[in-house]
Amino acid sequence: MRLDWRHLGTGLADAADGAVVELQGFPATPAPVTHAACFVLLAEAPCCGGCLPADPLGAVEVFAAASLPLHQGALRLQGRWEVRRNTGGWRYRLRDARSLDPPGWSGLTRRGLLAAGGPLMCLAACAPGVRAAGPDAARAVLAATPAVDTHSHAGGIASVARMRRGAGFSPIAAPMRSGGLAVACLAVVSDGPTHHIAADGRIHPYRTPAPGELSNYAAVAFAGLLDLARAERLTLIADAAGMRAARAGMPSAIVAAEGADFLEGRLDGLETAHARWTLRHLQLTHYRVNELGDIQTEAPEHGGLTDFGAEVVRACNRLGLVVDVAHGTLPLVKRAAAVTTKPLVLSHTSLARAPGPRSRQITAEHAKVVADTGGVVGVWPPASIFPTLPAMAAGIARMVDAAGIDHVGLGSDLRGLVGPSVLPDYDSLPALADALLGAGFNAEETGKLLGGNYARVFLASVR
Repeated sequence: MRLDWRHLGTGLADAADGAVVELQGFPATPAPVTHAACFVLLAEAPCCGGCLPADPLGAVEVFAAASLPLHQGALRLQGRWEVRRNTGGWRYRLRDARSLDPPGWSGLTRRGLLAAGGPLMCLAACAPGVRAAGPDAARAVLAATPAVDTHSHAGGIASVARMRRGAGFSPIAAPMRSGGLAVACLAVVSDGPTHHIAADGRIHPYRTPAPGELSNYAAVAFAGLLDLARAERLTLIADAAGMRAARAGMPSAIVAAEGADFLEGRLDGLETAHARWTLRHLQLTHYRVNELGDIQTEAPEHGGLTDFGAEVVRACNRLGLVVDVAHGTLPLVKRAAAVTTKPLVLSHTSLARAPGPRSRQITAEHAKVVADTGGVVGVWPPASIFPTLPAMAAGIARMVDAAGIDHVGLGSDLRGLVGPSVLPDYDSLPALADALLGAGFNAEETGKLLGGNYARVFLASVR
């Protein structure tokens, strides 16, 4: 029987008491060791052995039949499931556990080794008054390389209700200045009127838009975004010179669209948005299977990127727009990579060894397809995936293992996440820079991850 982390706390996990089960997770120990017979298993890699979850459903105690090799990657284990009721500790144990991974398999790479080799340093960072890098070093990184958020709804631009009633925006320039963010890719949500949070807690489309509805809505949304830029005195980046001039303390924005649904199957809308609304970053799909292709969160209908989607990619290359394949299925991304002559961006996701059905996370193969175009994968900060900023830094390190140091960035999805974020606003950015430095990245590498890599892609895509 195979258990998944989402089963913990449910009747399925409790009914498995005494059965032989399989479970995959990340090992954690209180001290840095290479082998252990007793440890805990977590859904996500911990920042250190001293930062274990207090939630009784947040970890599984493992008692192995023999000492097992521990590494930065996930372990796939089999053992006897034990449910401990009313104990005050963790609810589940895995007894007589053995590894199902191939002999000699290791999740360690150069970057993984840095992250895995740092438990003592990370434990020190958790202690009062001790830091792995320090705020001065973090600020120096943000001053040296303009930081870019590859995907943001800051200001509240994603709210359909706010757009329709013309309500005010939340501040964006002040947090950008405070945190040292130079550029935010501000994305309108072009399919916003057609999706909602369903009973399963996920976002799904619930109706088919009327002809002209999404193009009309996009006009309102883009106009609102430009109103925000004017009100907050954000410089709009429309060309390569604008990106080269960007720097901390002078907040700038790139006009983006999450979903090309506003095109409604016609290319002329792209040229209009480029000229009229200064659109420079286009995400092909969002939460509805549209005319361009399939999405991760719904059943596929097209087999990937459609012929019209390929036309849009070529038009973006010609006009000078960054092509964003976030939310698209792996077949969509593969065809987009075959069509494009410019680097791709996948603006907001995280790495998972085996993403669940309809998951927004991606595999290493998925990340590598984007990286092989010269592109960038942005890592996002949902607290359900990364409970702390050091945990997010470890997640970024795993993405670097998959895609390479030149192909990873930051995609906060600010004001767009359904649940809490460990990066709730831009004034938290120095703490993330500090966590990356503490995870073993040097100043140059941290600068690439927080903006330099995206800037390179923008300069390659936009004249």
